[in-house]
Amino acid sequence: MGRPRTTSDEAILQAAARAVGRHGPQGVTLAAVAQEAGLSPATLVQRFGSKRGLLLALAGHSAETVPLPFQRAREVHGSPLEALHAALAELTEGVSTPEELAHSLGFLQLDLTDPEFRGHAAEHARRTRDEIAGLLSAAVAAGELAGEADVGRLARAVQVTYNGVLILWALTGERPLAEAMRDALDETLRPHLAGRPFHDAPVEIWTDTPGDKG
Repeated sequence: MGRPRTTSDEAILQAAARAVGRHGPQGVTLAAVAQEAGLSPATLVQRFGSKRGLLLALAGHSAETVPLPFQRAREVHGSPLEALHAALAELTEGVSTPEELAHSLGFLQLDLTDPEFRGHAAEHARRTRDEIAGLLSAAVAAGELAGEADVGRLARAVQVTYNGVLILWALTGERPLAEAMRDALDETLRPHLAGRPFHDAPVEIWTDTPGDKG
């Protein structure tokens, strides 16, 4: 009988995520992950086969656990829109500096060039959009969003907003990420809020041009 595992794969992958956050997927080593997890590099090789195997397991785990922050937010917040804010804020908790975001985005290079990583990334994006759409549907049912809101399109807009804010924040760093994320999300949702006053609707301004005069 083999010896029981004293450290779960879950704990190792959490340690790997922290190590990747500091070093990036290209710079991280099995030794760095092993030190973070309190294990030997040989143990990681036994579990995952190689650094690539470990990173693939981390990517797959990330996709599988997408629903968790959304579930936690639902349990804490009665308002679906507040739950959406909380879930997206939790997704950014591991990012406090542009350098940390750059390390996380290092996975994007793998996602774009390696089919196995790209598969996990696509699944992560799909599950994230589905979770966002679920909260938006709940917001419609709760009367927070207008009934005619197109939940599918709005979920995509929210997802684009989330990813766009991360990049812009990393470039400008003008204020805390959580604050920038909340403001941008509010701006995306504002046209779809239930009971939005008429004067909040976009106003078209027409100006005369030489061709308009008869």
